[in-house]
Amino acid sequence: MTRIIPYPPAILIMGPTCSRKTELAIALRQYLKVELISVDSVLIYRGMDIGTAKPSAREQAQAPHRLIDIRDPAQTYSVANFYDDALKEMEDITSAGRIPLLVGGTMLYHKALLTGLSPLPPSDPSIRQYIAKQAVAKGWKTLYQKLQVIDPIVALRIHPNDSQRLSRALEVFFISGKTFTEMTNTSSKSLPYTLYQFAIAPSSRILMHKRIERRYHKMLEVGFEAEVQRLFTRSDLHADLPAIRSVGYRQMWSYLSHEISYDEMVYQGLCATRQLAKRQITWLRSWNTVYWLDSDRIEEALKAVVQFVSKSII
Repeated sequence: MTRIIPYPPAILIMGPTCSRKTELAIALRQYLKVELISVDSVLIYRGMDIGTAKPSAREQAQAPHRLIDIRDPAQTYSVANFYDDALKEMEDITSAGRIPLLVGGTMLYHKALLTGLSPLPPSDPSIRQYIAKQAVAKGWKTLYQKLQVIDPIVALRIHPNDSQRLSRALEVFFISGKTFTEMTNTSSKSLPYTLYQFAIAPSSRILMHKRIERRYHKMLEVGFEAEVQRLFTRSDLHADLPAIRSVGYRQMWSYLSHEISYDEMVYQGLCATRQLAKRQITWLRSWNTVYWLDSDRIEEALKAVVQFVSKSII
């Protein structure tokens, strides 16, 4: 007997960096009628390929990824932009009789898909400028301490040195009079899809760190510095842009600006990547509807996803 599900299916493949998400997603095309949508806030940028571990031309030919290379690094891209773009791509895939498979490690994007968008106010340049001046006068550490008083919950999720997210959290409070936590607890309607959530990660933190280190050094070997150098020579790019502030690029930019040594760049880049992976896993562990997969047993992970999804939609 055919099981009737309330909405068309969509699959989410989530996980920390270096967890073989892309490999799993591409392999799933052999068994399920899926089309891939990237859920990554940095893969959207053109010319940023090595440092983002962007799927190769061969991989994209084998399994096209939507929402890759859709912005120039000088442009910004919000969660709301992603939500709208992802929904359009999902509708297009569903209308063709296939299943959207959303794969990536930007947890904020996944959260938007799962819970809907929060009614956050648009950015106010005058307030953002005021916050920037306060940071110059008093330091970001003082502003972070202020956020801890205003909104201790969101402060726990923001690193004291993450000036972009810190500024946005304060900006929301100054504009609305409500904390970021209060605003994000009120969400719009979630996606009209039956979502199957899978998280893939190494079985231990040691394995994850080893994989991160291998991949980071491989990036350096195949031309990561030259890639960022090309961006560095552009007059319209600077260190405060979201693209340049992303993990790896921020550290390489500091090296090219003669702010840190090469060895310090490598060390900071590795540390930042490990911290990113830790944050990604922390996000995932807070969601109790996720089916966990072992990235060191990719064949078993593939079989588990196929069986789970097939059983649910047939």
